[in-house]
Amino acid sequence: MADPLAPFRWLAASPGELDELLGDIFCVSFLRGIGPAEVLRRFGTREPGRELTFYELQVKVWESTEMTDDDYVGVVQVGEWSVAVEPVGFQAVLSESLTRLSRGCDVVAVGRHDYATDSFVYAVDGEIVTSFTPHLPGTRWGSDPDRLNELMRETGLPPEQLDEQTWEATWDDMYTNRIPRAFLLAAKITGVVFTQSVLARHLLVGAIPQ
Repeated sequence: MADPLAPFRWLAASPGELDELLGDIFCVSFLRGIGPAEVLRRFGTREPGRELTFYELQVKVWESTEMTDDDYVGVVQVGEWSVAVEPVGFQAVLSESLTRLSRGCDVVAVGRHDYATDSFVYAVDGEIVTSFTPHLPGTRWGSDPDRLNELMRETGLPPEQLDEQTWEATWDDMYTNRIPRAFLLAAKITGVVFTQSVLARHLLVGAIPQ
């Protein structure tokens, strides 16, 4: 039987592993119906974006840690969705950013932060519909926290509160697979399978001022 998480396991790789591209802090957001240039504007970039490779985006991020306080985001169009990638960033999962990013559209965002809190957020037209920490899907918040329950069950993210025995028995699996499952859920909502091939394309890159 095929592993449904296989396309997304690279997103849980540890630094130094062969398939590690994004590291242990990053955010990927999916915005429906708006183009990359508008996505950059909503992130607050002050200048037109530049088309760069993912490696060139990484260089920008590395340089900014030495010289500026700016974050960087790269955006690529996949079907009707713009996919925004923030290496070492997390703006798209912040409530104040989501109000602006999701105005008049849908936004799905997944954030990995191994030293703080991982995040899954679904927002529509300036409002967070449902949000949760991927390894603790039974605790959700938003205007309609149960909106995605069926899709969550399909991806192995049980929306129900678990009893202590079940929680202990499933903890290792839930934590180890939290990021791949979050991206599988994002794929079920958006139809966009976020594989390494997405990062092989040129991205429209801009700075996010702090």
